[in-house]
Amino acid sequence: MNEQHRIQRHPILPVTPGKDVSFTFDGTPLTGREGEPVTSALFAAGIRTFGRHPKDGAPQGLFCANGQCSQCLVLVEGVPVKGCMTPLAQGMDVRSLASHPRLPEIAKPGDAPAPVEERAVDVLVIGGGPSGITGAIEIARQGYEVLLVDDKHRLGGKLVLQTHSFFGSVADCYAGTRGIDIASILEEELAETGVEVRLNTTAVGCFADGRIGVTSPGRYALIRPKAVLVATGAREKSIAFPGWDLPGVYGAGAFQTLVNRDRVSAARRIFVLGGGNVGLIAAYHAVQAGIEVAGLAEAMPAVGGYKVHQDKILRLGLPVFTSHTVARAEGDGRVERVVIARVDERFRPVEGTERVFDADTLLVAVGLDPVNELYVEARSFGMTARACGDAQEIAEASAAMFSGRIEGRRLVRDLGGEAGIPEAWVETLEVLKSKPGAVRKASSGEAGASVPGDPEVYPVIRCTQEIPCNPCVDACPKGSIRIPGEDIRNLPVWEGTCTGCGRCVAVCPGLAITLVDERKGTKGETAWVTVPFEMTKDAVGEGDRVICVDEDGAPLGTVPVVSVKDRRFQDRCLLVTLEVPWQQRRRVAGFRVQAEPGAGREGGDAAGGDPIICRCERVRKSEIVREIERGTRDMNQLKAALRCTMGACGGKTCTPLIRGIFKELGIDSVEVAEPTRRPFIAEVPMGLFAGGIGGEDEGNAE
Repeated sequence: MNEQHRIQRHPILPVTPGKDVSFTFDGTPLTGREGEPVTSALFAAGIRTFGRHPKDGAPQGLFCANGQCSQCLVLVEGVPVKGCMTPLAQGMDVRSLASHPRLPEIAKPGDAPAPVEERAVDVLVIGGGPSGITGAIEIARQGYEVLLVDDKHRLGGKLVLQTHSFFGSVADCYAGTRGIDIASILEEELAETGVEVRLNTTAVGCFADGRIGVTSPGRYALIRPKAVLVATGAREKSIAFPGWDLPGVYGAGAFQTLVNRDRVSAARRIFVLGGGNVGLIAAYHAVQAGIEVAGLAEAMPAVGGYKVHQDKILRLGLPVFTSHTVARAEGDGRVERVVIARVDERFRPVEGTERVFDADTLLVAVGLDPVNELYVEARSFGMTARACGDAQEIAEASAAMFSGRIEGRRLVRDLGGEAGIPEAWVETLEVLKSKPGAVRKASSGEAGASVPGDPEVYPVIRCTQEIPCNPCVDACPKGSIRIPGEDIRNLPVWEGTCTGCGRCVAVCPGLAITLVDERKGTKGETAWVTVPFEMTKDAVGEGDRVICVDEDGAPLGTVPVVSVKDRRFQDRCLLVTLEVPWQQRRRVAGFRVQAEPGAGREGGDAAGGDPIICRCERVRKSEIVREIERGTRDMNQLKAALRCTMGACGGKTCTPLIRGIFKELGIDSVEVAEPTRRPFIAEVPMGLFAGGIGGEDEGNAE
């Protein structure tokens, strides 16, 4: 077993060895862990390229890690499969692909098709993430028979990848609790309602007769619901630049899947594109997993995510480059370098501003799109259907939970049932969906402000941006932290007494609170400051000297570590106490983990290049531009001429990019005909239509 590319320890997640199994890749003996995806086993063995594209021989590697593309296509026992969705088993013969695979036989002489399962149910819930679970709970509690299907091996959706504590309201959406733990809480709550759950089951199509096709290993079923709740979540947006098709460029969600689900050290050094919450959190998760972060680029003048998320990566020593984008990724067969450049007012790279960073992985986190195809189909056929969570509107997972509750009850009303929807729920949902507010000046009890009453021990609260969050209020045993008014987006303040317990420091989802104790140290010369720290225990110890920083990551000097505490109430958040100069006691917000942030080296090229737009069919931007300049305004015509949108992802990746090319060429969207949707939103093994002959490992076709 090659453990070099496995995560050996993690500050939040348990790292337990699984059962080792032997397999081969292109004839080379390897060892992986039973049941993990084939691609994760290959990553753990240091293999990033899984094959070559039949059109031009370009290397193919992991991209979505979610079964929506075909970049990880490999042969397993001679059958083409998506490696990210295929569990590893003892003795597997895995081979790379360099040409179109030969379709296997799906029936043998004497085989007889089994009958396709048909099932009637009151409500079908598609998706087992936070909104799907809460929606199913509300519907089941009203006495309806509910079937929930999800394409993963466990419930929770993206919650199972979230190691950080959640924002929002403690009472309403488990704020202050880690996403991985919220997933378990919701799963237990669902189990008490009697909802039938089918995992590893994908809803693939909605039909005019009111039935919905679902696939699971070895079988195809038709579900006839009276109503359907679509909670299929979101998919990551893409951005095309030269080199974005190299192995090593993939979405932040794919990275979190490898690191936080499969415990695979997915990179040595990464660069992140995108300063929303997804990109900021992915960068933080990388450091937790022991992966160096070269930097993060955001095209806007300021990051779009929560300021506290940006602050905590700045404090760790991660550089953030606003008004910058990635101009290209470079490398011989895989990512080796990332070139960034400043952008102009139209977000185009400015020549002469390029900086080069050595990195083996580039995470693309430039936003999310709703996965709502099944909802659109169901409504077009006149079915009783509602969408919730990100399938309805992109927002935080805390909002998704409330969205599921509300839409679940609305669906009950659609069915003629009685289900009240408290006005407070609707108001809470709007608050949880709200974008982060402007950064405001600190008020009493906050960083840089005078502390009322001149106490000797007190918290310093660095919440300066209006976001929905209140765990610190509930955590204070003295009730000294409050949020003025009734809106949990208002900034918290401390007024009263402090016991120095540190509960508010440990529970803050943004790690934005420190505890100053002026009783310790030398009065007037030094004070003790306790800061939150969510890295591994061996990263810092008593007696160490660390570089302390302010909330923006600026160094304040080297100081000694007085103590490191890990008590049960801290929930895997270490409390590290530093002895700091007196005049800096209210400025110290944390300490560095990475070395001095680098600005890269001059060089690189932001100009030129002809990026791939359709990854599946290897169609370049110049080819699409040529057809558009010839007068093409119909995406179906582009499809016929160039094969773009014809790949395994069903056009999910390239269609938005092609729309962007039309816009770039000055063509109004009303002039552009959208491509015809496929009858299935995912590939289906043909053998399943014969009643289950074969299974997941049979040839995929539509």
